[in-house]
Amino acid sequence: MRPSHLILAASFGLALAPALNAQAQNASGVATTSGTLVIVPAFGEVKHANDEATVTFSVEEQDKDRTAATARVNQKMKQGTEIVRREDPQAELKTVNYYSYPVYPEVPDNPRPLAGQAARRIPIGWRVGQYLELKTRKLDSLPKTAAAAQQVLGISNIDYHLSPELTRKLDDERIAATYRNLNERIASIARAMGRNVNDAVIDTVDFEGSGHYANQGVPEAMMVQVSGARRKMADEMPEPSFEPGETRLQMRLVGKVKFR
Repeated sequence: MRPSHLILAASFGLALAPALNAQAQNASGVATTSGTLVIVPAFGEVKHANDEATVTFSVEEQDKDRTAATARVNQKMKQGTEIVRREDPQAELKTVNYYSYPVYPEVPDNPRPLAGQAARRIPIGWRVGQYLELKTRKLDSLPKTAAAAQQVLGISNIDYHLSPELTRKLDDERIAATYRNLNERIASIARAMGRNVNDAVIDTVDFEGSGHYANQGVPEAMMVQVSGARRKMADEMPEPSFEPGETRLQMRLVGKVKFR
């Protein structure tokens, strides 16, 4: 073979080498991952015992005389408020609702008004009520406070939750737990792709899924519902049983990871 032919053959072989390597990789069944962009969702959660409670007390009266019903509500709420303040002086108190409306008789299924006369609804009484909200961190003595107040007031609702100070403290732990989970999942994905985790570069971290990659995490607080029916006056009211429970704070994030 002449020298010119040898030079042409060598050049052709060098040009063909990349194509042969690509065919060999495809034949092995392993896709090329260089430059791959991976979307990685992550999840973090922390939980802590609730340290604050909000209790809603209520009183309601009904009477033919609106003034009489209002007077009884005002008197009972004043007595109940004084009891709560005495039992828990550090508690935050707030009136959240005060209502008064007429009560009408039940309408028959097939009313037959007289010809030429319009049906007139005449109230048979008035219903008056008021709500008082108590916020406290004295959870150990809350049953005693509630029992004392229940001699006059009813309990409509109890909500156990985390105080703002504790929530801010736990937020640091929640963010750290979520970011740690992101790195753990990146390492798992790298192993599945047959890559070194050091080749992964975090391009974007989207906390709370604001880029519509994940749903937002919502704190799950334990809620206790208690009947709001009025109780009869008693010299000694048994203490109710309360369990503060715990709150779970969750967070989701999405990371964009690129493999070199």
